[in-house]
Amino acid sequence: MVVKVGFIKLGNLGTSQVIDLLLDEIAAREGIAVRVFGTGAKMGKDEAAETASFKNWGPNFVVMISPNSSAPGPTAARDVWKDTPTIVVSDGPTKKEDREKLEQAGFGYIILPVDPLIGAKREFLDCVEMATFNTDALKVLSICGAIRLVQTEIDKVIDQVAAGTKPLVLPKILAKPDKCVESAGFNNPYAKAKALAALHIATKVAEIDFPACFVLKEADQVAIAAASGHEAMRAAARLADEAREMEKANDSVLRKPHAKDGRLLTKTKLLEKPQ
Repeated sequence: MVVKVGFIKLGNLGTSQVIDLLLDEIAAREGIAVRVFGTGAKMGKDEAAETASFKNWGPNFVVMISPNSSAPGPTAARDVWKDTPTIVVSDGPTKKEDREKLEQAGFGYIILPVDPLIGAKREFLDCVEMATFNTDALKVLSICGAIRLVQTEIDKVIDQVAAGTKPLVLPKILAKPDKCVESAGFNNPYAKAKALAALHIATKVAEIDFPACFVLKEADQVAIAAASGHEAMRAAARLADEAREMEKANDSVLRKPHAKDGRLLTKTKLLEKPQ
């Protein structure tokens, strides 16, 4: 059977850039079909209502990714999709009671506090700043384990659909830095420490950018606060890059490509074949 995986992108996170590509990185995997419904930068109730048209494709399950899943738009979108197995991927909520509400409503979730809030204020952000921030964020998320964690959990649900498992067991994960870095598979402990530091910095970026986005009013204060958050993200990206370079120097970079049948293969030596 062909497992149909739908991705609903409301607004943007760092993870949003690649989440639909993680299941088939060289476009050679058989047995799955992927489609994406995106709403650009906006994530309001109108955009949420429009996602209903995506049901015509008939996905076996959907992955709904957005900033702040407790916001009105993502909340409205979950109401549209409450009869379809749905995994919520977001930077929040991080509080246990709020995550329990998602679980009680039948939704799976992967909460990524390491996927940082951008400094989204006109006094600071333009298209170039937005793109460079997301580049830095994606470098941290990918090298330091968050991206592989998301990919692995979605693959588990695909396997359940293919096996005819009902009801599906959906992930329920709060992906803090320590959990993410374990998915990265570092061999060098210093590389792992650098990656963990990068993830911790990434979680602090939201705390720096939040006042710029929602509290501060003076243009100079807004610009300085947002800029400092983005500088922190840049520092985290440099640490992530250093961590991967250490692994490359040891010829110990973990690679886990998909086989045609969807199995995850593994290799750590550059010149060996994945098994």
